[in-house]
Amino acid sequence: MTALPTFETRPQRVTLSYEAALRDAHDIQWRVEDVLSPKEHFDYEKPFLPDALVHAAELQALTPFERLTLNHIRAKTYLYLFGFVEEFILPFVLDQARSSVHGANVRTRALLAFADEEAKHIDLFKRFEKEFDATFRTKIAVIGPADAVAKQVLAHSTLGVALTILHLEWLTQAHFVESVKDDQGIDPRFASLLKHHWQEEAQHAKLDTLLVRELASVASPAEIDKAFDDYLAIAGILDGGLAAQVAFDVDALEQHSGRSLAPTVRAEVVRQQTRSYRRTFLVAGARHPAFVEALKTLSVAGAKRVEAAAHALDA
Repeated sequence: MTALPTFETRPQRVTLSYEAALRDAHDIQWRVEDVLSPKEHFDYEKPFLPDALVHAAELQALTPFERLTLNHIRAKTYLYLFGFVEEFILPFVLDQARSSVHGANVRTRALLAFADEEAKHIDLFKRFEKEFDATFRTKIAVIGPADAVAKQVLAHSTLGVALTILHLEWLTQAHFVESVKDDQGIDPRFASLLKHHWQEEAQHAKLDTLLVRELASVASPAEIDKAFDDYLAIAGILDGGLAAQVAFDVDALEQHSGRSLAPTVRAEVVRQQTRSYRRTFLVAGARHPAFVEALKTLSVAGAKRVEAAAHALDA
């Protein structure tokens, strides 16, 4: 079997300040209505996601139509899962903004812009889902409910949640820069949607880096250790959700293609897609150089624990 590609991006030289992030947020202005204009339509003859995020090309037991169908299913769940995690990112950021609201300072404004953009992304993904469900003739079941999982995630330590969010922000950067940006074969409307999402998430990665630094600066060694425990625990919650989503995806694939996969073929698709989801949503973030650098700043031992967990998921 062909090895799954990795997402390696060099640490970026960025200006980390609330002032700079707020300026960038003002420079990047787009509306959901412009990204998903009703005058345009998705081209189901083309893949929506680069195969580096789906890994369907390896599944030679599937027909070309089935591999394309799997790509479209994964595109639906890709955006659903980002909206899913933003259900806990949004309240987290609002809580952080609230901590300095009486000062009415640039930190508060930058974090409120962060929260507003996350709310916009949730709206964008829900509108995509509505359009997709109306044009893709097969219903795709999804994990959830998102609010229940958000409550479970937010029950962990503040620094542990911040590390999880930083992981997610950096993997978004890796996905676009390493896979989406130069792929001319995917549907251009879906590529545009991913580009607009990436533009704002680039600022969120910087803002969350600042939040992690702030939280760590007042944390004790024991609290930092707990943050790593919580980050890994949240990753376990997400991993369980991804495994459940794989089963839903394969059910939808069989229904859409009109073919029941042989037990051995289905087992292989489930095994390979479980690894694909892990690589896309867990390993890519845990191994992003900027995220690794942030972890090492907090705890070299903690960073080694995260790498060991990523290695186990990538086995």
